[in-house]
Amino acid sequence: MSLTPATIRRLMREITELKNNPPEGIRVVTSEENMLDLTGIVEGPEQTPYAGGYFRVRFQFTHEFPTAPPKCWFATKIFHPNVSSAGEICVNTLKKDWQSSYGIGHILVTIKCLLIYPNPESALDEEAGKLLLEDYDAYCSRAKLITSVHATPRIRPPEFQTPSTEKEGESSTTSIPVSVPTPAMMPPPPHITLPVPISASSPRKFSPAPPSQPLQSSPANTLPSSLSTSTVSSKDGKERLSPFGTANSNVAGPTAATTTKAVKRSAASASSGTEKRKKALKRL
Repeated sequence: MSLTPATIRRLMREITELKNNPPEGIRVVTSEENMLDLTGIVEGPEQTPYAGGYFRVRFQFTHEFPTAPPKCWFATKIFHPNVSSAGEICVNTLKKDWQSSYGIGHILVTIKCLLIYPNPESALDEEAGKLLLEDYDAYCSRAKLITSVHATPRIRPPEFQTPSTEKEGESSTTSIPVSVPTPAMMPPPPHITLPVPISASSPRKFSPAPPSQPLQSSPANTLPSSLSTSTVSSKDGKERLSPFGTANSNVAGPTAATTTKAVKRSAASASSGTEKRKKALKRL
């Protein structure tokens, strides 16, 4: 087997990708001595007679790859119309429908689909093809028996212990637990005190007003002591208190001054009248 460096690099990239991100139900195993000594493992699809089985498919790359398809065969015994007793596979992808862009992953996915939809018209195993057409239940029983004997291990292959990228994607979107709060889990609402409206019929209570302070005298509303009283002379010469002498303590300053001037004028007029009477008496 002599492959070009470009073909080897291509196969190495694809093998690495299949190991890191394997499709659902498909794994690849390589030899430690030769990376191109490749074996594919196909898990039997559910709801088929091959469910529970793990089928190994061997690859052999020739110098014509990728122009021509690699040689592939079942290393695990299987009862299938399109697989011969020697393990040869009859599928158009490995024959006339081959394209150079196809790779290892495409071949393994095609073989997995062949386990789901067998084609009895191009059968390599005539017994299996005839039984599939005439008695499907008998075909399924025979296929399940061969699968349980030759393809079902006691322990799942270690290559399938790690989930595939498709399962990881499904689990990331469907298996996220979402907790829905129930009335028992919900916290109690905060205590809110609402104001109580006062109806028109209910009597209102008013707090008593603080006691008023007594008025205090100030220079603006207090008359000076000199203007508090005044004396006037009567006709008989005796001094009497003027009724205008006492000022109201609540009268402002200008009003008290006007009252004082009126008292002085009345006293002056009274004294001048007295003088005139004295002069008239002297003349007589």
